[in-house]
Amino acid sequence: MYFFVINERAGNGKGGRVWAKLEPVLQARRIPYRYALTNNAAQAQRSVQEAMAAEELQAVAVIGGDGTIHSIVPLLAASGVALAVIPAGSGNDTARGFGIPRQPLAALDVALSGRCRDIDLINVGGEPTLTALAVGFDAEIAEAVNDSSYKKWCNRLGIGRVAYIIGLLQTLFRYQPARLEIEVDGGPTKTFEQAWLVAITNVTTYGGGLMICPQAATDDGLLDICVVHSCTKWNLLHFFPKVLSGSHTSLPFVTMLRVRAIKVRSEIVRLAYGDGEKSTVTPLHAEVMAGALHMMTT
Repeated sequence: MYFFVINERAGNGKGGRVWAKLEPVLQARRIPYRYALTNNAAQAQRSVQEAMAAEELQAVAVIGGDGTIHSIVPLLAASGVALAVIPAGSGNDTARGFGIPRQPLAALDVALSGRCRDIDLINVGGEPTLTALAVGFDAEIAEAVNDSSYKKWCNRLGIGRVAYIIGLLQTLFRYQPARLEIEVDGGPTKTFEQAWLVAITNVTTYGGGLMICPQAATDDGLLDICVVHSCTKWNLLHFFPKVLSGSHTSLPFVTMLRVRAIKVRSEIVRLAYGDGEKSTVTPLHAEVMAGALHMMTT
């Protein structure tokens, strides 16, 4: 049995529109399914929890954005129930990170007949994150965009990445870098002066397509880390265009790491966003949960 959870408000109403197109396809193909229409991530989480308690499910298919997906990952981790994604949000970093088509019918085909893979998760203080944990500057950008009025208009116009650029410039003028300490895999502490951000990732891209960790793999039992430090604001403006292609990794103020566990401490308390949702603050500890999630992928 497939259980579809639809966030009708995702992507300014795209979630509801996508479901209206896909339900007749499921009926025509005689696919056994149940569904729940929701308006937010909390409702989606409750509906999945109730469905899993009521009957045996083959997969939970999310029609919504990264926030909706993030809310149900804790329920599916190590449950044996697979996650399927039909993107209908504004950023859709989960779909991008796992090569899931943005076209609804193609994504439905992956959900119904794609291969099921065992995917790593990022354990952050006991809560799993699927794609990436952004700490510092990039988390503040996400905060600025989520609290803005321009995000909705950019999404309606189909230029979601522009919202991120506006948020970047907005954050750049008020953010102050500071000392950061990182301990990886129980080894000695590394100190970074004037640190801007730490990206802890399971996928290659985040932030609407920024290729922050080009070598990341979703099932290798490792976390990929990008630390940006010891640079000016002008250097940072040079950094972000290069992230679009992943060519930033050779810059002298960028440090790339591959680890199983990481502790981050900062001179100034820094915000952290997981899967585009507010997660925690520093100090924090993150570690890989190898193969903890079944996921339908291409």
